[in-house]
Amino acid sequence: MQRKGVTNLPLHGGHTPRWLFNRMTKLAGAITEVVIGEYGPDEFLNRISNPYWFQAFSCVLGFDWHSSGTTTTTLGALKSAIKPEEFGIYLSGGKGSASRKTPQGIEKAGEIFNLKTKSIDDMVNSSKLSAKVDNSCIQDGYTLYVHNFFITEKGNWAVVQQGMNTKTKYARRYHWMGDNVNSFLEDPHTGISCDKKEKKSLNMASLDSKEAQKISLDLINDNPEHLRSYFKRKDANQLLLTDFSVDNSNSFTLPAHHQVLDMDLSDKEFEVLKNAWEIQPENYEDLILLNGIGPKKIRALALISDLVFGEPASWKDPVKYSFSHGGKDGFPYPVDKDVYDHSISTVKDALYQSKLDKYDKMKALKRLDDFIS
Repeated sequence: MQRKGVTNLPLHGGHTPRWLFNRMTKLAGAITEVVIGEYGPDEFLNRISNPYWFQAFSCVLGFDWHSSGTTTTTLGALKSAIKPEEFGIYLSGGKGSASRKTPQGIEKAGEIFNLKTKSIDDMVNSSKLSAKVDNSCIQDGYTLYVHNFFITEKGNWAVVQQGMNTKTKYARRYHWMGDNVNSFLEDPHTGISCDKKEKKSLNMASLDSKEAQKISLDLINDNPEHLRSYFKRKDANQLLLTDFSVDNSNSFTLPAHHQVLDMDLSDKEFEVLKNAWEIQPENYEDLILLNGIGPKKIRALALISDLVFGEPASWKDPVKYSFSHGGKDGFPYPVDKDVYDHSISTVKDALYQSKLDKYDKMKALKRLDDFIS
């Protein structure tokens, strides 16, 4: 079952005690070793990119079942436990400043696994695009602060990253599986699971936004200077109908163009658009990867596409309510007992076969039983 998706989690502060983290690292390594030994590195990536499996895995390690820390701590334990030479997997990136070192980590993985230069360059590009899509193209109110990039010895990859919404105090986790991504800009997320859906979120990574993507690119490549007329500066006064009268009479002369977007772009921000025009990006992916092209400018171009050219972008939150095994009432589909049992047995088998002492193994099995019961 190949899935990638999103999970919403409440923000919890504090740090994992060292005694607990050390045990989580030990258990994470033991389970990973068995899964890779039984199914191979690619299947481990497939499972990590499945939000349900990742959540169950986190709970088995001993973390709060619904906390934002399930992402950061589980990935931290995996990064400490996974030895590339033994596991055939390299984990790059991390939280905060560590996430910005992902390209260097990918290059190091390339050296360890003797990957081709083109493969390394493609993965660096995939890392940047996956982060740009979830942070800028999908404007759901969550700002990325965690980015982890998994690489196998064959050059396959998966991404697990997390964003924070400081207003709602929730975090949202995004999963990617490289083999399943046909396009970064055509609904790359599937099998999404969460309990909170935003009422309105700009999604420029939706298939429904294809025309808006094309117009955004054309606006930049034609000449961004004329975009100034579409925006209203913050210091502009509200105009009245009488401001267009002739000699205070009942005759009015209205301008040929009206500002229609209540959005301020500074001269410095327009300079970024001008620099993009000089580069002449070939496609929307190239455009969003340019320095300075962030959420505000992506949103501005999308609004012009809609209000001026009549091509709206998608404003639907890509998060979907989804179930891994179906529901007892047959909604959204009847429970598939075989799939259900397989999901449980996979983690249990990994625990039984892991190189753990009896106490640690039984505690982990108890946590799994509590989670699935």
